[in-house]
Amino acid sequence: SQNRDPPPREEGEIPPTQAEQEEEEDVVEIVTTTGDRDVVDPDPFTSVSAQILIGEIMGCNLELENLKKNFNDVIQKNKNIIDVLGPV
Repeated sequence: SQNRDPPPREEGEIPPTQAEQEEEEDVVEIVTTTGDRDVVDPDPFTSVSAQILIGEIMGCNLELENLKKNFNDVIQKNKNIIDVLGPV
């Protein structure tokens, strides 16, 4: 599979515009790893599939935010308990 990372820029080089990047990214290849070989997904990457992936990511992000809040609540409760008990 091809490396999609842009080459490092020289000092003073102007980054490509979004339009230029989109021209370069017209061909998209979805590759999944199965065992020790790459398998190319025959279905083209579409805006519909991109929207589905974005929705999935947003759902996961919301779940992570909720977990983070719960985690922080537990930490705060523990700090409150320690403050009440004082040094042991």
